[in-house]
Amino acid sequence: MAQQARAVHTRQQILNAAAQVFAKRGYAAATMAEILTVAGLTKGAVYFHFASKEELALAVTEAQSPWLEELDLASGSFQSVIDLTIAYARALQNDPIIRATVRLVIEHGAFDKPQIEAWEVNINLVRDLLLAAREDLLPGVDIAVAAPTITSSFTGIQLTSQVLTGRADLLERVAGWWALLVPGLVKPELVRSLELGGSARTTAHLTPERIARASVRRRA
Repeated sequence: MAQQARAVHTRQQILNAAAQVFAKRGYAAATMAEILTVAGLTKGAVYFHFASKEELALAVTEAQSPWLEELDLASGSFQSVIDLTIAYARALQNDPIIRATVRLVIEHGAFDKPQIEAWEVNINLVRDLLLAAREDLLPGVDIAVAAPTITSSFTGIQLTSQVLTGRADLLERVAGWWALLVPGLVKPELVRSLELGGSARTTAHLTPERIARASVRRRA
């Protein structure tokens, strides 16, 4: 049992180090040598768990921090869509695994076997929340169009924030983005009731410490 626990800890140590390097360098520029240095492990220890840089990168994208599990998105209202993006923005600010995953997914063309599952998961999640909140939507809103549009435009917002401020202003940018989008999606009588910065019910408890603790629990 002790040996198994050490193996799990070592694997997590490698993933955390790889996430830091991939998030900073991107896939092409990242090297196994730098990951070894950040992890503080021997080459043998790393290659015991991961045979190549691509295998390690794919493991990082599959790790997926459990920030989503910390949310209550069952309200059936459009507020859940907003809360999802605010929680994701906070995870991007606080969790290197999430930051690395986003960069690796965006650079999917660098892989021999490009991964599109992360894109599909996000689009499908937004679509499901929009379907649950369809009574809040304006007549004529096409959910099949709205879901990928929201997902892709959020990606653009967070990348802009990353370049300009290292994502320090991401929450403000997301709230401003929703201020522009909401009137074209939601019935006018409901617009004022929406909390564009995220509702306290679903996002106030997502501190960096809780995200980190939950990440360890999920990946252990």
